[in-house]
Amino acid sequence: MISPFIVNDKNLFLSRFPAAQVNRSLQAWDSADEYLLNHINEQGLVNANTKVAIFNDAFGALATNFCHSASENPTVLCINDSYISSQGISYNIEQNYLDDSKIEQLNSLDSLPNDIDIILYKIPKSKSLLIEQLIQIKKSVSDTCIFIAADRAKEIHSATLKVFEKHLGSTKTSLAVKKARLVFCQFDNKQVHQSPFPTVWSLAHKSTNDSPSREFTISNHANVYAREKLDIGARYFIENLPNVAANSKVIDLGCGNGVIGLTVLANQPEAQVQFIDESPMAIASAEQNIKTNLPESLENCQFTLNDSLTDIEGGSVDLILCNPPFHQNTATTDHIAWQMFKDSHRVLKKGGELRIIGNQQLAYHIKLQRLFGNETLIASNNKFVTQSAIKK
Repeated sequence: MISPFIVNDKNLFLSRFPAAQVNRSLQAWDSADEYLLNHINEQGLVNANTKVAIFNDAFGALATNFCHSASENPTVLCINDSYISSQGISYNIEQNYLDDSKIEQLNSLDSLPNDIDIILYKIPKSKSLLIEQLIQIKKSVSDTCIFIAADRAKEIHSATLKVFEKHLGSTKTSLAVKKARLVFCQFDNKQVHQSPFPTVWSLAHKSTNDSPSREFTISNHANVYAREKLDIGARYFIENLPNVAANSKVIDLGCGNGVIGLTVLANQPEAQVQFIDESPMAIASAEQNIKTNLPESLENCQFTLNDSLTDIEGGSVDLILCNPPFHQNTATTDHIAWQMFKDSHRVLKKGGELRIIGNQQLAYHIKLQRLFGNETLIASNNKFVTQSAIKK
């Protein structure tokens, strides 16, 4: 949905990203963005000499408001753990014909500079990512930095505020406006906490060939799902993976920590596996898990930040394995799964297989039938279904 975002006398037209495959009922900004921008404008907190760091700006609603002319723009750092968000920011700057000469995009694993004047922080859905980002902020910026967070009022709980107090310092909130609220922190907590991330845990691997069973050591960065143990969906998927022939080209799509692709390589060392995710933390976790557990297979692997399978050559892959997400940020949506399925149909060779797992109620079989003209139920329990579709 292309939605007009009018704040501080600026009229911008913002799209969710990817622009061609979004849920048209969703807009690219929310009232927390509006509240945050109105506040800093009313307080006169930003000028051309200010260095601003914006965290978790999903589609550029905040960043685009600092792009006028190079002489007027502050220096802006956009920090995200999302390739899609970074692409969305660039897309919306371009579509609104804005000057991005003083915009720099960093990912969640990049170091922060120590000369940031103000931080505008959209609170992420993941508590672990919140904790990790606050720890890195406290380590990097000076105590004089202005910190303002924003979210929907219903998402800011007393437990959320305690996290800010623990890692940054004195915390207070604004009144709610349009169901959004601001959080203000002073950097007066002198303690800098040690990051608990990445977390490391053990995973038992039961071999399907003649090689002995073994224990894998799994590393997970903060924004990667199932940070302390294998989640039940991934476990069920692993139990129902197909046999993979030597030299098969396999994609672990939405790979997370890479345990699916890792399992494929443990069972078939001669497979060629590409790990794809939109999260830099996920890609870093997947690569580390191959290096730690199957270093001899590293030359058979690729690790790619991507928006689904964009720019992957059509008709080039034998097998795609996928557990599609059904939300984007806080919005529940099936458009990501739909994009993954369409991209998979394009990328698979004739006779190639897409194998997925999903919650029972998501009814992915309808989409698979529509796209592939076939669908096979591989396994099901009271929560999950594993399904297969073959490119004819």
